[in-house]
Amino acid sequence: MSTPEAQVPALREIAENSNAWPFQEARKIVVRLKKHRKDEVVFETGYGPSGLPHIGTFGEVARTTMVRHAFRVLTEDRIKTRLIAFSDDMDGLRKVPDNVPNREMMAQHLGKPLTRVPDPFSNEYPSFGAANNARLRAFLDQFGFEYEFLSSTECYTSGRFDATLLRVLERFDTVMNIMLPSLREERAQTYSPFLPISPRTGIVLQVPILAHDAGAGTITYEDPDSKERVTTLITGGRAKLQWKPDWAMRWLALGVDYEMAGKDLIDSVKLSGELCRALGGTPPEGFNYELFLDEKGQKISKSKGNGLTIDEWLRYASPESLSLFMYREPRAAKRLYFDVIPRHVDEYQQFLEAYERQDLRQQLSNPVWHIHAGSPPKPDMPISFSMLLTLVASSNAENAETLWGFIGRYRPGVTPQTHPKFDALVRYAIHYFRDFVLPQKRFREPSESERAALLDLREALAQLPADASAEDIQQVVYEVGRREPFLDKTGKIKTKDGKPGVALDWFNMLYQVLLGQEKGPRYGSFVALYGLNNTIDMIDGALARSA
Repeated sequence: MSTPEAQVPALREIAENSNAWPFQEARKIVVRLKKHRKDEVVFETGYGPSGLPHIGTFGEVARTTMVRHAFRVLTEDRIKTRLIAFSDDMDGLRKVPDNVPNREMMAQHLGKPLTRVPDPFSNEYPSFGAANNARLRAFLDQFGFEYEFLSSTECYTSGRFDATLLRVLERFDTVMNIMLPSLREERAQTYSPFLPISPRTGIVLQVPILAHDAGAGTITYEDPDSKERVTTLITGGRAKLQWKPDWAMRWLALGVDYEMAGKDLIDSVKLSGELCRALGGTPPEGFNYELFLDEKGQKISKSKGNGLTIDEWLRYASPESLSLFMYREPRAAKRLYFDVIPRHVDEYQQFLEAYERQDLRQQLSNPVWHIHAGSPPKPDMPISFSMLLTLVASSNAENAETLWGFIGRYRPGVTPQTHPKFDALVRYAIHYFRDFVLPQKRFREPSESERAALLDLREALAQLPADASAEDIQQVVYEVGRREPFLDKTGKIKTKDGKPGVALDWFNMLYQVLLGQEKGPRYGSFVALYGLNNTIDMIDGALARSA
């Protein structure tokens, strides 16, 4: 076996030629460093604390973390890296969210920075922004992300942004010349990159700037209520920037080298990049990921509440399955709804099982390598999620103990204690069945030819020994299915023994008639798990229902 020292160059060499998208992104940063040498690479993700952390927040941090790890592999960890989770908590509260208590109280603070709006949930935090920031940190900690949290309010008020803000003021006209062509005519009439914070009301003011003095570091505006001219410093948190100039300023002030953004922000990224260059900086590398769609193909929106939430996914499946969903095809629009969960649970396990059989080149293209930062765990799922769902559906299991009764007989020695992750999968399956499968169950009646086939299947299963293997049971199922109308007439289904193939309609019929669902796992494996006698009783029940 090769030594770890010998494996490191091989790992880097393979990574440099890998088509896995995190490596493709990381190579862009390597090229960037050759042009602009730095001792540290800064990755950033953004969060708007006007709402709770959501599934998009997870996706952006998870994907950026994958790119960060890929970069560390490419550079053999010789360059320090940081991931900043940035909260735009100095934004003004534009509207009261629908899903918070004390809405009347919050309505009295519209326009104020989120960190100056009282916490509507409790007295635990000094502000609404602080409460949501705490939720963000707990959210990221739950998944074990390594990050540095930064608050916009803290960066502005502490003076961390002062030098860059003064540069924006020095290049005020240049910034305006970049921004104005992107605005509607009416908006352009009153636009200013600076938003003063009213010392009287605390509101983030959207007002025209009447004068600016780069030497003094001040702007002058008209108070919208008193109509008096007010001159204020832009430093120390007395003013903030509009979001596109703010984005550019932040990239420069924090030295950001990589940040992702949704496809809907492509134009904003370009504009902020132009602003960053105008300020003397270099815009970060990054790519625009596609947005998530609901079951109707509509874009997911926090205000609409369509699609899946992070809590809903984690009620039905593991964080790793969600990471797989985020890893795959980030540039393709994907449906984010309940029916995508079982496939990603099982495919995660399939990738995990394949990993141990793969060479290093294949492993670096395997999603689990990126999900687990190069150290995937050993696979320990003796039964697939789709099989568990079918078992729950067939047994009407109301608790995990019932399911474990079947599992213990099918896989002796497998217990909740020996396989804790699988025990969690059992609970996920029960939740998913109750909330999503059960309301959709629809048993269809068999035709006369299907009734005859089911009777023959019943008799054939009754002839098998109690300890018949899943493969033996599957062969019986095939034999019974080799009849009209289930024979494969296309010639595309090849069998090892040269016998006629069986169309998928045969297996679909078994699940539709016996279980009230459209599809299911390999039928022989299901029968071996559920038990021959239980399956025979199920067939009898279906025939009785349709008699």
